[in-house]
Amino acid sequence: MEDSVDRHLARWRGKAPFDERVEAIVTRLQFLVKHIAHTKEAALSEVGMQDFEFETLHRLVARGGVATPSELAADLLLSPAGMTGRLDTLERSALVRRVRSTEDRRRVDVELTSKGHDLWMEAMTIRAEVEASMVNALSAEDQAHLDGLLKKLLHNAETTR
Repeated sequence: MEDSVDRHLARWRGKAPFDERVEAIVTRLQFLVKHIAHTKEAALSEVGMQDFEFETLHRLVARGGVATPSELAADLLLSPAGMTGRLDTLERSALVRRVRSTEDRRRVDVELTSKGHDLWMEAMTIRAEVEASMVNALSAEDQAHLDGLLKKLLHNAETTR
């Protein structure tokens, strides 16, 4: 069974100094990441959501549906001004609301609305179905083996830098 990486390797064979096995693995990982990104884009498009909206709602859901703007900005690696602009857009769409804290009037919490949660859930459901169909090309045993191998690669990358 030939894939696009086999053709890529054939084009470059003898022209560049690389280990073919390493190049094959890294290129396949890169191509799979692209496929996953396209899957995410398609799911978001299907529900009428932009990536920045999804990512913000995703972080908010992970925090139990409530967070401060600074917590979200830290999660998303955004400046306070960038976070404010995002929240303005999400609030206008009724996906989140800002609520003053009853304990400290200087504090504002961002709350996920039911509309925001429903939209996020719809996008997550579509993504999960498409991602599962991709991974289910492998048996359960192969999935577990691949997961273990990828974990080793990621652990090595995270600890050797």
